[in-house]
Amino acid sequence: MPPLEDNPALPAPNRTQPLFSPGTSKDQALVIFVLGGPGAGKGTQCANVVRDYGFKHLSAGDLLREEQDRPGSEFGELIRSYIKEGQIVPMEVTIQLLENAMNAEISKTQNRKFLIDGFPRKMDQALKFEEAVVPSKFTLFLDCDDQTMHERLIDRGKTSGRADDNEESIKKRFRTFVEQSRPVVEHFEKEDRVVKVDATTSKEEVYKRVQEHFEKEGLCFYYGDAK
Repeated sequence: MPPLEDNPALPAPNRTQPLFSPGTSKDQALVIFVLGGPGAGKGTQCANVVRDYGFKHLSAGDLLREEQDRPGSEFGELIRSYIKEGQIVPMEVTIQLLENAMNAEISKTQNRKFLIDGFPRKMDQALKFEEAVVPSKFTLFLDCDDQTMHERLIDRGKTSGRADDNEESIKKRFRTFVEQSRPVVEHFEKEDRVVKVDATTSKEEVYKRVQEHFEKEGLCFYYGDAK
């Protein structure tokens, strides 16, 4: 496998400005990061927002899992080993997959509104994505205690078939989130770019709070209204 930094498929390290500017018009993209611990309900709430507000949901985890299973992928084995250990995949891989997915969606549908779920999980990811792709509008942080998330993951693991929905991987994922992802939330909080929602209640109640914050942020427009 070639070194990540030498691979031409990865983001150009010398890009001097973001690929997009913030917004929903030509040459722009609106990005909202969605963060929360494993089992906080990110996928569920993203599905609600997509349904009601026309955002494209991009799950960093789903993109990585798809890439690891793609025949001929030079990064498949690397991604597989990182996910199994509950560790964070090198940012060059994840950012390129996200950028590719954004460009594909814009080319296909002209939709420039993106919810990026489970990313950024480290400070270097956050800084590099905003430097190379587009600054985010804000981060939606689903705040949930460990016990609730653990119960949800164990229950999900009965049917999900995911390699990381097991006791050992869950512990590693919790530790990784606390040590590496919480600082990202704290960084954006200092910039007043975090919307925090209590995610310990029912799915319906959580989404009600999400909608309230979207209205406060001026994002309660429906698909196509802001194009």
